[in-house]
Amino acid sequence: MTDKNQELVTQEGLEKLQEEFRHLTEDRRREIADRIRQAREFGDISENSEYDDAKNEQYLLERRISEIQRRLRNSKVVTPAITETGAVDLGTRVTLRVVGKDEERTFQIVGANESDPGSGKLSHASPVGRAILKRRVGEKVMVSTPRGATEYEIINIEAAS
Repeated sequence: MTDKNQELVTQEGLEKLQEEFRHLTEDRRREIADRIRQAREFGDISENSEYDDAKNEQYLLERRISEIQRRLRNSKVVTPAITETGAVDLGTRVTLRVVGKDEERTFQIVGANESDPGSGKLSHASPVGRAILKRRVGEKVMVSTPRGATEYEIINIEAAS
């Protein structure tokens, strides 16, 4: 496995992937198999829309399962305990202030597939995430986004719980 294939995740992100995999393989597979079995009982499957719908859903499910398997295989868990002390990294929680304004936001830095800015989870690969990685409290960074450039100051860094 090369580094470019590796997916960096937090422990929480890995657990969510594992839970989704378990749900899809144990619960959803059984549900769809039951739907296919019931649809077959309706008769001729060549003109059976219920059967076609169930088979399409099965195809999409198996595709999602394969994707999750690939992601789990390539996952590397990054924990706050192994991050560089005092610097922003995956698994840290960072508080940023917009320079010149009294706006502060706190984010947990997570892997690209765990990102959810509305919930306070910021991808390390996002423009802001890339700009603040390896930076320390008190440092300022300029971030270019589609809305324009914004300057942030790092107010606090701590290990995410």
